[in-house]
Amino acid sequence: MNSPSQPLPTFDEVLLCTPQTTAEQVGLFLRRCLIPCSRGEKIYTMLYADELSYDVSCRAEELFQHLQRYNSTYRLVILCNCEREHSYIPSVFSQYKVHMIPQRQLAEIQQYLQHHYRVAQPSSSAASVFKDNMCVGIVSSKRAGMGK
Repeated sequence: MNSPSQPLPTFDEVLLCTPQTTAEQVGLFLRRCLIPCSRGEKIYTMLYADELSYDVSCRAEELFQHLQRYNSTYRLVILCNCEREHSYIPSVFSQYKVHMIPQRQLAEIQQYLQHHYRVAQPSSSAASVFKDNMCVGIVSSKRAGMGK
């Protein structure tokens, strides 16, 4: 996010973890991250890694320990909920833990995202539903089940 021209992460750089995430999905992700090849300077990110089941977490750690020997220049960020810091993955990687505070103002972050998510030529697409021709939006309500 250092400049508006920097792209957003691509689909292969991010793994959104849930309790249903399989060991195979985590393994494929870690292989993309840790096996050296000419992929440029990608930064791989596991989101909510604390949500992984115990078995998947154990297998992920084993694979990570095995694969990291082949690549010392990998770029991996693991984001976890601070309220679940005692689950398996955050505990295993606790020696690398960094408490992060956003370094940019909210307005700068919003501007960066607007730059990347604005539809150039408005058409009769879903983008016309969201404010300022954005192709993404967040719909929320304090009342559950109100037809969002």
